[in-house]
Amino acid sequence: MPQPKQRILIDTDPGIDDAMALLLALASPELEVVAVTTVAGNNPDVRLMTHNALALLALGGRDDIPVAQGAAHSLTNRRLPVGADVHGANALGGAVIAPSPRRAVAESAAEFIVQHARAGLDALVTLAPLTNLALALDLCPELAQLAPRMSMMGGALAVPGNATPTAEANILNDPEAARRVFAAWPAITMAGLDITRQVVIGDAYLQRLRDVGNRAGVFLHASSQHYLNFYHSKGEAGLHMHDVHAIMALVRPDLYTVQQVCVDVETTGELTRGQTVADWRGHWQRAPQTSMLFAVDAAAFLEEYAKRIATLP
Repeated sequence: MPQPKQRILIDTDPGIDDAMALLLALASPELEVVAVTTVAGNNPDVRLMTHNALALLALGGRDDIPVAQGAAHSLTNRRLPVGADVHGANALGGAVIAPSPRRAVAESAAEFIVQHARAGLDALVTLAPLTNLALALDLCPELAQLAPRMSMMGGALAVPGNATPTAEANILNDPEAARRVFAAWPAITMAGLDITRQVVIGDAYLQRLRDVGNRAGVFLHASSQHYLNFYHSKGEAGLHMHDVHAIMALVRPDLYTVQQVCVDVETTGELTRGQTVADWRGHWQRAPQTSMLFAVDAAAFLEEYAKRIATLP
């Protein structure tokens, strides 16, 4: 007897790895993507993030999934860094993607998150700064009880950050929001840099996606060239598919080894703002709310990703 689909809402700031993750979600029969919400992040223009989300859904053949536009800045109104060096001017590596004729719904992302949580969600998936989730908590303080399961790409517990020596970019872009989310949610699956750096791909793998001939694979190859060049400029052998792990952990949890830990976020440190801190020894005497992904079968991960993307238009 087939298992029921997991109803998920994806909160995203569509850059290149967000596109990889969103297309994986569309290609996964275990998931029902009921909505997408956008937030400023990989590019500080949230309107561009919304444009990209709508275009990616159309590319994946799912122009029926509604999109709500969210926060244009962090809770403290700090300006976000421009990510053109990492993701390109259009945040999709400069790759051409047809715009969708659709527009975002009238509701804000925070309102949309609350609406769908009340209607029933199996998981929230966050691939971006957590501003929308914090704003949704303001609207609905019981939100984390309505939708207690979250799969998050963000943070770094036992490895260096990628935005500062200690902080990962999604968390650094709104540490106050991230701290509220970690304090509220009881069941977080955390795909931090600890896991995302364990899978590295180069142009041979991207060519494999392209050579299937479907538009999703062709787009992923084209959009990732800028991303790959950025990683090469930093002396790395290939690129990391960061956001993909938050989706893959839902559909193939058997690929991962996890460890339970309580996580909090530093918001005031001069050198450590945005750092995700794990209480490995129970000093805080708080229940562990986070399942940290700390090992992955990389070969099986890459095979699974390629197989699923090949099923898209």
